[in-house]
Amino acid sequence: VRWVSGGTGDFEVETIERAARGTSVTLHLREDAGDYLDRWKLKSIIGKYSDHISLPILMQKEEWDAEKGEQVKLDEWEAVNSANALWARSKKDISDEQYAEFYKNLSYDTQAPLAWSHNRVEGSTEYTQLLFIPAKAPQDLWNRDRKAGIKLYVKRVFIMDEAEALMPAYLRWVKGVVDSADLPLNVSRELLQESRDVKAIREGNTRRVLALLDEMSKDVEKYTGFYAEFGAVLKEGLGEDFANRDKLAKLLRFASTAGTELTSLADYKARMKEGQATIYFITADNLAAAKNSPQLEVFRKKGIEVLLMTDRVDEWALSFLTEFEGTPLQSVAKGAVDLGSLQDEDEKKAAEAAAEVFKPVLERLKESLKDKAKDVRVTSRLVDSPACLV
Repeated sequence: VRWVSGGTGDFEVETIERAARGTSVTLHLREDAGDYLDRWKLKSIIGKYSDHISLPILMQKEEWDAEKGEQVKLDEWEAVNSANALWARSKKDISDEQYAEFYKNLSYDTQAPLAWSHNRVEGSTEYTQLLFIPAKAPQDLWNRDRKAGIKLYVKRVFIMDEAEALMPAYLRWVKGVVDSADLPLNVSRELLQESRDVKAIREGNTRRVLALLDEMSKDVEKYTGFYAEFGAVLKEGLGEDFANRDKLAKLLRFASTAGTELTSLADYKARMKEGQATIYFITADNLAAAKNSPQLEVFRKKGIEVLLMTDRVDEWALSFLTEFEGTPLQSVAKGAVDLGSLQDEDEKKAAEAAAEVFKPVLERLKESLKDKAKDVRVTSRLVDSPACLV
């Protein structure tokens, strides 16, 4: 049977005689599509869309003929696809070097990944995931409108490059491949947004990445390097991913008045003074401003640790994290600071006496600053500085 179509929707079918077995497909190109006859153009298309097709794709070899001054075809053929989907192979058959090389080809990164996770997921939704954590952040990491995501395959057939529906926005730096056994081959970006299978894959990918980061956090040096690159964007998840907020909170790291090393919320809790019921933190434009804030004076005097938060996203992100494992978080720069049992009775009486003594001063200041300050009050948070803003 010969089938002929001009590509406009109509086609003709006729019965013919054919001596050889098999099927031949002949494409006729428009005059303005000559670049598709270029060997390198064809190889790049095959590499992008058909590299992992299990059948070999052969192309006639060429070599440069100096006399003719052109490429000439040889009577030899070579495979131009790998015919091997790395993610479809067993983990025990893949070396670390092969994973690293695959990542570099996938992401165009020159550095090896920090970590990766390769799993076959079975159940109501069946898919294979191979996810990589890069060593360095891309330059456009903070551009949330840029297209980002992992490659989507359906039964080893390439579907799309940046399937953003398969990963939440705060994990947009993750690279990798998902190969689904359930999605249709003609799936579109619109269908991806509505598919229940895609939602299950997205949730599975998120859990896997967070578990991978949790495992990596046990290596302090390695995790510190990762956090310097991606820590700030990870905090976006506090406001975007309620289901995984507790897992994310365990992965966060902050500077602290207790030392030079970044600390986790869990480590802070372990160091809390007896009687301390709150995790205290302060937000500032930079580390120097945070360390020298007059808000910290009473905490420094009493030896109470305060977390120093200097990322632009901190103020917003921490508004979604009110407690950690049952312990409330409180900004020392907002409202009155109640030190509870950490403040003895003499200090409380002194604060009450000071409030009475300074009553006339407070009234004058309130009147003088009525268009600039909501309130003026006596505080026990200051030691050396005469005043501070909250």
